[in-house]
Amino acid sequence: MSVYRDGKTGTWRVIYRYTDYTGERKQTQKRGFMTRREAVAWEHEQVIKTTASLDMTFGSFYERYAADIRPRLKENTWNTKEHIIRTKILPYFQNRKMIEIKSRDIVAWQNELLTCRDKTGKPFSQTYLKTIHNQLSALFNHAMSSMDSEPTRRGRQEIWERKNGRKCSSGRRRSTGSLRMS
Repeated sequence: MSVYRDGKTGTWRVIYRYTDYTGERKQTQKRGFMTRREAVAWEHEQVIKTTASLDMTFGSFYERYAADIRPRLKENTWNTKEHIIRTKILPYFQNRKMIEIKSRDIVAWQNELLTCRDKTGKPFSQTYLKTIHNQLSALFNHAMSSMDSEPTRRGRQEIWERKNGRKCSSGRRRSTGSLRMS
């Protein structure tokens, strides 16, 4: 951990070293943190971003998503996508960790969207609500494809097997609740 206090200004700075996509070692720094805790938190977030972990906040993942997706889209498409994410999704999920977002949180968010009104006082149309949900789905799909997804897939399978039963000899999953004891 490279967190230092600047003697002149009395603020904290972080020197962060990482390996970029070409395998070359790089170093960056950020200055001006008022507390050591802020500096350590920023460094921790940078480590999570570079290690492709779902332990990062939704807001940090959005920055990564934007860097990955923006060059592939036309300007107007990106502007629409960014507006929806910035105004409808980030206010609700920005400070939550990606790994902690559960389906019940998404349902609560959807219910909140159902109560929202546009400038004229009308509720959002079903088509617009679906568009907003599609943007959230795109973010989560990108998270699964860009992160180290094999352990995640394996972990989900193990959780499913613990909850729902076991695998049969054919390799198919089978619920233990439907097994008959003879």
